[in-house]
Amino acid sequence: MYEGSVRIGKIIISNFKNVKNGQITLKNSKKEYKASVLGLYGQNGSGKTALIDAIMLLKYALCGMKVPKEYADYINIESDYATLSFDFSVVMPKKDRSYYVTYEFDLKKELNNNDQNESTEEEHYKAVIVNEVLSFRLQGEKHRMSQLMNTKTKGVFVPKIKYEELIGKDPDEMMNLLVDKRYTYQDSRSFLFSRELLNVIRKNCHNEIYLDLINRLVTYGNYELFVINTQNSGLITLNALPLSFKYEGEKSGFSGNFMLPLDRPQTLPKVLVDLTEKMIPNMNEVLKQIVPGLTISLHNLGPQALKNGETGYSVQLMSRKNSEEIPLRDESEGIKKIVSILQLLIVIYNNDSITVAIDELDSGVFEYLLGELLKIISEEGKGQLIFTSHNLRPLETIDRGFVAFTTTNPENRYIRLTNVKGNNNLRDFYYRDIIVGMQKEELYEPTNNYKISLAFRKAGKMY
Repeated sequence: MYEGSVRIGKIIISNFKNVKNGQITLKNSKKEYKASVLGLYGQNGSGKTALIDAIMLLKYALCGMKVPKEYADYINIESDYATLSFDFSVVMPKKDRSYYVTYEFDLKKELNNNDQNESTEEEHYKAVIVNEVLSFRLQGEKHRMSQLMNTKTKGVFVPKIKYEELIGKDPDEMMNLLVDKRYTYQDSRSFLFSRELLNVIRKNCHNEIYLDLINRLVTYGNYELFVINTQNSGLITLNALPLSFKYEGEKSGFSGNFMLPLDRPQTLPKVLVDLTEKMIPNMNEVLKQIVPGLTISLHNLGPQALKNGETGYSVQLMSRKNSEEIPLRDESEGIKKIVSILQLLIVIYNNDSITVAIDELDSGVFEYLLGELLKIISEEGKGQLIFTSHNLRPLETIDRGFVAFTTTNPENRYIRLTNVKGNNNLRDFYYRDIIVGMQKEELYEPTNNYKISLAFRKAGKMY
């Protein structure tokens, strides 16, 4: 693990889903806080989930993971490719350095020649990452960003001088990397953050600044960036609990996610059982305050053989309240949602180099509790939380600098409200703005109650 912290500063999206153009800064310009929180609000279908999907795509890229083929359908139908750009603040305290870093790339839709599914005549497509550019500059310096790697070339990458500092001048190494570049393209992976290129850079590069920046972004993507989408809520409804976690012990750390069925015991490897048992006491410290008196436990039913021949343990999550213990599956959807993300909320509160993006954070959570949790994290936390929500209660509890809104204009999807006075209730102001329309962009496409009622009557004649 590499020292320091990484935080997303700005996201720019073009031709991605229903966002033709949109950019959003995550820094609260109204007031200085240690935490970085962004709550995104807006009409259904106006680009909220597109932001979460863009961050998920960033994680795939930084981790060198294959981009799922459904992302090919996320490219705006009127464009040949989508473009995504992410600005980061990278702080390296031991070396007393801070950098601005920009990573941008295009997402293209291409016919998947490797798809062997012949059961349908439909063409199968894949999403590929191309035209990657990684740039940086030292914070405090006024000169423009310096490109470290740019793959918009028939060669491995440019600029040439940076290539030689990172890779060297060996022609055989160049030929191997050209093959790797083509292979990662075919495999729908980032080339800049592929294990093939990273291994060569780590072997040949002697520039500590370049190595630190690249390694720090890789660490961030793999261990400190989490995305919780609406699939998680769907799994909870199906009695499966997705647990996302980041745990730091005295000698080692763990980060990732795993699934626990709630309707039956599950056999887990010993390492996951041990990890869960270490996390639960920390989670219970907070859980019993959020839901007074409620705690959870891992009921160990004994050893079981895993498919690989190793010994695992059959376990089931239980909840306890008022001295009564029941399976967690019998708790409400809201309780299960809170449990599934609680470990990440704890880390956001305590760790400045953690980014968690959650789509529909309010799903199943009591609105008063939601508002209070976000108030605590935004005012006292250290990490970065990005969330979408339909519940407007947080507009009354968190600083307005933590809130952005979607518009009905696909050419300018994300805005901050203007003309908001310090004594304005942001929730009331937002409602009034929807009706009166005081912003430069329209926030809500008007609906007609009479036409909706008429549509219900017409639809009813079908039955």
